[in-house]
Amino acid sequence: MRNLHYEKFADGTVKCIEDEIPFEVPEGWEWSRLKHICTMAAGKAKPTNDIKPEPFDGCYPCFGGNGIRGYVDEYNQDGTYSIVGRQGALCGNINIASGKFYATEHAVVTTLFSGIDFIWSNHTLEALELNKYATGAAQPGLSVANVLNALVPVPPTCEQKRIGRIVSSAIELTEGVALEKQELQSIIIQAKARILDLAIRGKLVPQSPDDEPASVLLDRIRAEKEELIKQGKIKRDKRESVIFRGEDNSYYEKVRNKFICIDDDLPFDIPDGWAWCELQDCCCKEIKRGRSPKYADTGTVRSFAQKCNQKSGGINISLAQWIDDSSIGRYDEDEYMLDGDIVINSTGTGTLGRVGIYYDSDNRERTPIVPDSHVTVVRTSRLFNSSYIFLCLKAMQSRLEELGEGSTNQKELKPLTIQQQRIPVPPLVEQQAIVKRVCAFFEELDYVEANLC
Repeated sequence: MRNLHYEKFADGTVKCIEDEIPFEVPEGWEWSRLKHICTMAAGKAKPTNDIKPEPFDGCYPCFGGNGIRGYVDEYNQDGTYSIVGRQGALCGNINIASGKFYATEHAVVTTLFSGIDFIWSNHTLEALELNKYATGAAQPGLSVANVLNALVPVPPTCEQKRIGRIVSSAIELTEGVALEKQELQSIIIQAKARILDLAIRGKLVPQSPDDEPASVLLDRIRAEKEELIKQGKIKRDKRESVIFRGEDNSYYEKVRNKFICIDDDLPFDIPDGWAWCELQDCCCKEIKRGRSPKYADTGTVRSFAQKCNQKSGGINISLAQWIDDSSIGRYDEDEYMLDGDIVINSTGTGTLGRVGIYYDSDNRERTPIVPDSHVTVVRTSRLFNSSYIFLCLKAMQSRLEELGEGSTNQKELKPLTIQQQRIPVPPLVEQQAIVKRVCAFFEELDYVEANLC
């Protein structure tokens, strides 16, 4: 009998309980049923009308299964107790009540026997995960009898006190770290937004007067588009726009031979050598949505849906769905997504305006992929750095989210709205430098975030 655990009952019988003992305890500790260190009893029902939502003169807190549920004009407990939730989703929920209070029928009050430390016992109750003792499916209820029969390892009183203090300090430290982690994650998000803002204002990398001005780059893109129009590969934009700085140093936009001063519409100043243009003017393909596909369980072509644009900022091609092979013929060659295509969610509460950029490396299976009707594709000219335009749109994402039209649950971001967004354009060399610098900053921030304890 020396090395095994036994339990002696009131009638004098003894039973070996070695199979119930989950682990060995230190010398001086003992295994005990919970009923031998405390009692548990539910409070008394209180009419809902008698429970007031706000404190009043002469009131006492009224405890239910999830802590204080209101205030009443009497109390039925006085002291410091662990309160255990008794019904529903709150089964096993632990709260602490101190002083004079009223416990309802949903609050099980735990009264400790002499020599049991309160703080240690409260942590022990939390560790026991009492919800597993609930019975019933539709409306679970805590079986107090089963809970009181649970085995607990009991240290000497002085050690209970030390354990209680150490665990409380550790929990406090952990909660502080978790709060600091959350705050740091928020700071990282803000830092990324600030980096993007500085980047598109020309304040992240130095400018060089030797760089070819962005206006020359835009002229070259217009010439390229004219050639594509002549070849019948693209249609002429019905709303061709040219933004330029006049002799009076103000910015003007030319649309259909009409000149409009847009100084008041531009959000910030840009460096010399930069230019403003509408997003469509730096693209080699009309900015438009994809098609509504006919989905299938398997196939040869996938459809890029808005859920592929992840909240974290990346793209998950595994969430793209197969389309029926019979509908593939509907798609022109230029509708298949290419490396560097920018994708913007155009519908959906919570995802509207989310911006991503598709790289061939995202598509490990190299499966042909087309956008669905909830996604707008922006394909920049080959003379542009598409990653820079992506960073611009990412910096503008909160604004894009606000530009949705329609009812709250049916808002959509129209392609024309996206086409007309004004983009600050640096020289090509600076575009490349900005992308490199932003990526370097983001990699450092991502490393910090990934290694938060």
